[in-house]
Amino acid sequence: MRKFNHIANYLIMLVVGSVPAFAQSKYNNGSGAFATGKYRNLFKEEGHSAKEIDAKIKAGFKQLFFGEPDSEAVYFPVGKNANGPLAYISDVPHNDIRSEGMSYGMMIAVQLNKKTVFDALWNYAITNMYISAKEHPSEGYFSWSLKRDGQPNAESPAPDGEEYFVTALYFASGRWGNGSGIYNYHAWADKILTAMRHHPLKKGLTKFGPRTIGNMVNEEKKMIRFVPATETGGFSDPSYHLPHFYELWARWGPTEDRDFWYAAADSSRAFFTKATNPSTGLAPDYANFDGTPVVIRWNKHAADFSFDAWRVASNWSVDWLWFKKTPEEQLLSDRIQAFFASKGLATYGCQFTLDGIQQLDSRHASGLVATNAVASLAAKQPLSQKYVAALWDQPVPQKLVERYYDGLLYIMSLLHCSGNYKIYPPK
Repeated sequence: MRKFNHIANYLIMLVVGSVPAFAQSKYNNGSGAFATGKYRNLFKEEGHSAKEIDAKIKAGFKQLFFGEPDSEAVYFPVGKNANGPLAYISDVPHNDIRSEGMSYGMMIAVQLNKKTVFDALWNYAITNMYISAKEHPSEGYFSWSLKRDGQPNAESPAPDGEEYFVTALYFASGRWGNGSGIYNYHAWADKILTAMRHHPLKKGLTKFGPRTIGNMVNEEKKMIRFVPATETGGFSDPSYHLPHFYELWARWGPTEDRDFWYAAADSSRAFFTKATNPSTGLAPDYANFDGTPVVIRWNKHAADFSFDAWRVASNWSVDWLWFKKTPEEQLLSDRIQAFFASKGLATYGCQFTLDGIQQLDSRHASGLVATNAVASLAAKQPLSQKYVAALWDQPVPQKLVERYYDGLLYIMSLLHCSGNYKIYPPK
């Protein structure tokens, strides 16, 4: 009877028009923002006015994108080419340019309706990061790291960059329509998404020696891989799991892959529970497809809650906001917020063993403060309000160690928590 009532209510909503047209599909749309068009504004719930919220977001964007180049900004314009202006986002502490940051910057720009910024970043990514040579093993992917002069530090990809490129491009198509060439956003999103799943296993030379590169997913497990290189692609990164993106790709992406991405969304939701500690809610940086932590020689914190893992709670919480399909995500948010509260809300560190017994880094990192606030989108306990307040009180990251990663997580978290990180169906 409960299932019948749910279907009946959904049909009624379709009749009265409260379900957005883009939310109608053969798949279960859940009952979140994707189906209703309604996004929580956690700052408004805490009593902040629309004017205050808008001012805070604008201040963060202005500082990180157009602040002092030597002490504030991560966004750097670098001239133009035949396709228009060029700009990159730099991981300033490491003095490089990463597909992660470029794609995050594009997502921030499309959410804030900053088309000039979006196009400059995308033009730079296509010009300097995209690998188009047919003989190259990474053809169709983006180099994950460049020097600031545009030369590669690597000629292989990291899937989180491609994931955000794809979704940001679909959203750009929805907000601004499609142009021509590299600015046909929808066509490029489809092209990248096709490569992610169907890239053939290719062995060849790069500037850094021979590489063998395949696709970005484990077909059997229906999960994103850590990297598509065969040497290090046998496990995953929990922070790369974006079921709320996969749900969109199942509706907007190439037709032949839609069922796969719809199934991948459910695989990732189940993976969140498997990969997180049952007491603390902490996930490791890297995990096997069964959720067990990965120990690997070149990352001593791979099996710990470390920098990549900051993003995991944000991912499951946005998935809950958009689709509301897996109530376990609410329990996960309550669990991880209770853990950090036990370590002192104003003082907790940013790296831990998964059981929480050992704190491995004492920095009270602004990026983690930000993602812990996003966890409040799924949390049920009143404690969640304190995490929203902590983000509100957090200054825009400016310290060298925090300008890039923490800064981008900060501005995206402001958008999430203010209801300004929205779904824009492509044209």
